[in-house]
Amino acid sequence: MIDPPPEEDEDEQSSPPPGRIAPTGPGALVAFGVVGLVAGWAVRTVALRMDYAEPQVPFTSIGLLLFLAAIVAGAAYLTRRTVRTRRADLLPHQAVNRLALGKACALGGALVAGGYFGYALAQLGVDDPQALTRLWRSLLAGVGGLMLTGAALALEQACRVPPDDD
Repeated sequence: MIDPPPEEDEDEQSSPPPGRIAPTGPGALVAFGVVGLVAGWAVRTVALRMDYAEPQVPFTSIGLLLFLAAIVAGAAYLTRRTVRTRRADLLPHQAVNRLALGKACALGGALVAGGYFGYALAQLGVDDPQALTRLWRSLLAGVGGLMLTGAALALEQACRVPPDDD
């Protein structure tokens, strides 16, 4: 006969119960951000060592990040409204798809934000007229990545089903 597992206190429980997905925690976001920061900072060094020109940050990348953040934020708003008012209108596979989108965009946004902020840090102290342009565009793109991360976390939160009021 198999003994049942020992009961754990709610405070000691670090993982969600079976059948539940935990929200994206700050540790994963920070880890992805740091990896992106190091990679973005290394881009300038690698480009110069390989005799390549430093990459420019186009406005299209900034616009794309802001556009993605707006789409994910809109999905978060609509999901929250649907879950709170008409729960039956959101099918289970749709909720899982939105949750997966939220988790992926949160981690991807943190990675991208870290990368652009790292590239901006690499531009500090550079004696090049284009360095200031690269710095400001990298900072704007990094903010776009943070906005995408925030919108994705809102989408994750919107997928949470409120407790039934019995």
